[in-house]
Amino acid sequence: MSSHQVSKIFVIGGTGAQGIPIIQALVADKKYQVLVLTRDPNSRRAQELLALGNVEFLTGTLANEATLHKGFSSCDGAFVNIDGFNTGEKTEMYWAIRAYEIAIEEGVKFFVYGNLEYSLKLGGYDSKFRAGHLDGKGRIGEWILWQNEANKKRMGAALFTTGPYINMVISSGVITTPAVEDGILTWRVPLGEGKAPFVALEDCGAYVRWLFDNTEQSNGLDLKVGIDHLSFTEIAEAFTKVTGKPARYIDVSLEKYWSEGLYKNVTEVAAGYNADPKDPSTMTIKDNFSGFWNVFKYDVLKRRDYEGLDKIHPGRVKTIEEWWRREEKRGLDAGLGDLWHRVQGENQVALLKVNEDGRKGDL
Repeated sequence: MSSHQVSKIFVIGGTGAQGIPIIQALVADKKYQVLVLTRDPNSRRAQELLALGNVEFLTGTLANEATLHKGFSSCDGAFVNIDGFNTGEKTEMYWAIRAYEIAIEEGVKFFVYGNLEYSLKLGGYDSKFRAGHLDGKGRIGEWILWQNEANKKRMGAALFTTGPYINMVISSGVITTPAVEDGILTWRVPLGEGKAPFVALEDCGAYVRWLFDNTEQSNGLDLKVGIDHLSFTEIAEAFTKVTGKPARYIDVSLEKYWSEGLYKNVTEVAAGYNADPKDPSTMTIKDNFSGFWNVFKYDVLKRRDYEGLDKIHPGRVKTIEEWWRREEKRGLDAGLGDLWHRVQGENQVALLKVNEDGRKGDL
């Protein structure tokens, strides 16, 4: 038995798009209890989590040391995934560091950090690859693994590194939102021939559950996950194969993307809605996501170990066609309609909590 085995996990980011399937997996067989930090325990998402059982709430925000001490002191495990589009890059980094420090002070045995890749570093520190929501997490992820070399006997740690959610390709209000144009489902994004390691949210729970179930093996691990490195051409072709409906990808320049696309009226808005727009370190939506698109267009990120992921989660989504088929069934079972119905603009639903909340709320 690992000295880092845990029974109760403090979750920061539990009501987010990624947090929900992770909590579902943690409590599915009642092996783990989960304490979720939330600003609003009466929200729809919080109440859905409560109905799972083995879930309780700590009301508050992450930007409060007393709250963090209270949460970590009552648990022996932690999963921390901070919403950078709430905090902004600078604040996210500070509170991620404090979360790690307070967790180890309060005796947490195992700490899993929701991570993204340090794109600026991987791009050779070329500013065209700077994306604050990636870099803020990526810097801290490297810092946690470095700290873990000295602290791993006292508190183990692992990174859970994701990429863009494939679920966003049919979600409203995001950078990958499609439109039906002349009867054709169309994605207009500045990706060129690039590919991205899209992640299926439904797989996230199994991966994080494995990290906590196997702490001796996962201590010090950076678990990078994904379906596959996918292009939008492949995404469109698979949609047509599954639904029989026409779909296409149209490559656009960054200039056209920002002048004519969904985000054309908010290009100069702060990427983190609680970040200080007067702070020169605060990235705008345009700057942040220009770097994001360049990361994938120029193939900056490393490939995942997909064979290794098959061993960890044999039932993972392995192809975009498989994901479309699963999503079609999920939508029909949930009464949402088939995929063609769901991609129509008026039927698209918000996936990210930031969209559902309307870019508001405390840290």
